[in-house]
Amino acid sequence: MSYVLDASVALLWLAPGTNPAGVEYANKALEALKTSQASTPSLWSLEIANVVAKLEAKGVVTEADSQRFIALLSRLDIVTDTATATHALGDTLNLARRYKLSAYDASYLELSLRTSLPLATLDANLAKAAALAGVTVLN
Repeated sequence: MSYVLDASVALLWLAPGTNPAGVEYANKALEALKTSQASTPSLWSLEIANVVAKLEAKGVVTEADSQRFIALLSRLDIVTDTATATHALGDTLNLARRYKLSAYDASYLELSLRTSLPLATLDANLAKAAALAGVTVLN
């Protein structure tokens, strides 16, 4: 089953110790990518890069760990949405306002709504907003 992949899930493939309670969920999302595709808003790569750099700076992961993680991401069927920016000042902003989300988190919700795909997230506020908006959150 295809789904929208939030960075909160993918980053546990790199640093599971940052959220031990979410590891099983993240591993199931990774397993699903063996037979399906994930979609991400165009800011996803920047969000991933930002957290990777912070984790390295804090000594949570090494650059070698990060390189293995980036290689893993490149092997997976993860598609970047090219229309994220087009919706940023309209639908995404409205979702951020309505559900009190950051615009970044609202971009995942907007993509799920626009594509009718379920959302894989470990962000409690985003999951709550998705449920209120009628988006299926992967269990």
